[in-house]
Amino acid sequence: MGNQVDKLTHLSYDNVPTADPNGFDTEDELGPRIGVSYIFSADGDEQEERVDGPDKDQNDEEKQYDDCNELECVVHYRDETVYEKNLKLSDMSTYSSENLLNKCTPGDLVEFVATGQYPHWAVYVGDFQVVHLHRAEIKNNFLPDASQGKRGRIVNGLYKFVALPADVVVQNAMQQVGARDRELSWRNSECFAAWCRFGKREFKIGGEIRIGKQPYRLKMLFSEKQSHVLEFQSFDDLIMEKRRNDQIGRDAVTQELTYVALCCVTTAHF
Repeated sequence: MGNQVDKLTHLSYDNVPTADPNGFDTEDELGPRIGVSYIFSADGDEQEERVDGPDKDQNDEEKQYDDCNELECVVHYRDETVYEKNLKLSDMSTYSSENLLNKCTPGDLVEFVATGQYPHWAVYVGDFQVVHLHRAEIKNNFLPDASQGKRGRIVNGLYKFVALPADVVVQNAMQQVGARDRELSWRNSECFAAWCRFGKREFKIGGEIRIGKQPYRLKMLFSEKQSHVLEFQSFDDLIMEKRRNDQIGRDAVTQELTYVALCCVTTAHF
């Protein structure tokens, strides 16, 4: 079933139960968890590039970006933290593509962001170029072209795995250039870029056996006292849901959870 994931349909929060009337877990590790194997959309990277329409110049005026609606989160594999986005503790400043080029070194992970769109990830390989998964093909483009007018940031520290040597990261990326469609082993640009840097098979489609209890937990942080946890059997499933949250933003996720909680309370009265 692992290789048939592209056929699966996104399940929103109203498809799964929650016990909290506010839709949140108010204390660490004590709130209800939603156990799921597949909660994700059809994919981000195919949709994100079509927002402006096919005739829009990809180097048109740079889109403005405000991170105030980004959803902070922590990902655990069993008891180990493997990913953390904390806007207060991490340097998550975004830059124009020209300024970003001055900060990149070969092997860096770059994330391009725009409000209401899925984030797009790439590997900087030097000489002003990146390698990235774009529209079902691994491409080598100049960074300003790959950004499509979005602002960008270096995100080496989000995943907590030990990085491969920079030359190996670049080699991993360059060796995949030209791969497309059925040759691909990654569901989106983030999985591909992270695989290049860390070499973990968990980033690949079907890279893990889906047996037993869900070992991955996505803890979404709304405030110091409010959070919500989802559980997953595989890492790439979790990444797909995390990316969906990045695309719709914290406010929309909050509304979804609140709506689910209200539906559950209403149902309980019948």
